[in-house]
Amino acid sequence: SSVAVADESLTAFNELKLGKKYKYIIFALNDTKTQIVVDSTSSSTDYDEFLEKLPENECKYAVYDFEYEIGGGEGKRSKIVFFTWSPDTAPIRSKMVYASSKDALRRALNGIASDVQGTDFSEVAYESVLDRVSKGFR
Repeated sequence: SSVAVADESLTAFNELKLGKKYKYIIFALNDTKTQIVVDSTSSSTDYDEFLEKLPENECKYAVYDFEYEIGGGEGKRSKIVFFTWSPDTAPIRSKMVYASSKDALRRALNGIASDVQGTDFSEVAYESVLDRVSKGFR
């Protein structure tokens, strides 16, 4: 796919990763499907609020600075999780374009700890993501 990652997308990611300015960023393809742009950002730590930003019938990408407690008094860990949101109800064409464009964005973002593919909300639920990022730490 010949989709480019917009500079603003990389800037926003670095502000999340290094500056801790954002808790999450949602990315989308622009109207002409030529660039991956920032759809929205937030510094809210409410995971449910993040999930509400994922549309029921539309594909998106997202990056979330996922923080969790590890057992034994070890304290908090934080991992950057990359989400490919491709709900079953999204149009086939959209799912195909997002699937083929994912690598461009994924490669451009350095420091991703985990990938989550979501086709319905159960797959992106807090507990599901926690299980994935905390393997060996709980």
